[in-house]
Amino acid sequence: MKIPFPVKESVIARTSVRNYSDQVISAEEQQALEAFISDLDNPFARQVSFHFLDQTHVQGRETLGTYGVIKGARHYIGTTIKPEPQALEALGYELESVMLYLAHRGIGACWLGGTFNRSGFASAMGIGEADRFPIITPYGWPAAKKHIKEIMMRKVIKADQRKNRQELFFHQDLHTPLAPAEAADLDFPLEMVRLAPSASNKQPWRVVLKDTDCHFYEAKEPGYSDRFPYDIQRIDMGIAACHFDFAVRERGIKGHFDIDRKPDLQRPEHIEYVFSWIRD
Repeated sequence: MKIPFPVKESVIARTSVRNYSDQVISAEEQQALEAFISDLDNPFARQVSFHFLDQTHVQGRETLGTYGVIKGARHYIGTTIKPEPQALEALGYELESVMLYLAHRGIGACWLGGTFNRSGFASAMGIGEADRFPIITPYGWPAAKKHIKEIMMRKVIKADQRKNRQELFFHQDLHTPLAPAEAADLDFPLEMVRLAPSASNKQPWRVVLKDTDCHFYEAKEPGYSDRFPYDIQRIDMGIAACHFDFAVRERGIKGHFDIDRKPDLQRPEHIEYVFSWIRD
């Protein structure tokens, strides 16, 4: 898939929009979005299915609740996967691709994993019980002002703050911070990872540059995923993979992802290997 937008500008433009105007998404804009999604793939070779919903056409819309988090949204995208390894990472990669595309077009969206009526949306979208249904996003033109609950949520999770590079990126092991000069041409892709969104802004990715390859680890937040039947932070790892992959491809840096290149490194408690990027 060719990347149809500038990576840095789209990463910076992407923000969680929770308050939407009543301006309608045009048929042309909707067709372009669906065409973009139809061309998506992911480096984990897992299927991610997308489901569109215009809730104005749904009877019993009161079941499509988002617990007051979202205001004024008409359009939604749901994502489903099979319960198989790397499926959550694949979902994170593909849906974040959509988020960046929407941000480039000036259209708002917002990751929702735990703040929506899952059964109501599953019924409206025709999603069966055999599929795992972790995430939806509203999408539409942002309202001129944020509503109070949105402002408060952003403050609580410190949505506009990111961890320092020294906390996220390491050289040769999981203890030595990576200096920009040591990162060399991978400095920009890693910065795009640092700016990525994550559930509750936990930023669980840790990346070790060992020789010429990048190894991605999940810093698991104890107890955070207990209310889900899966590790929701694996979706965050897929988001990190999306930002990194788009950035290296834009810069012409050749490489590929591999889930079987775990390096022999000592790791702190709650740090778990997920995948690697191998320079070609």
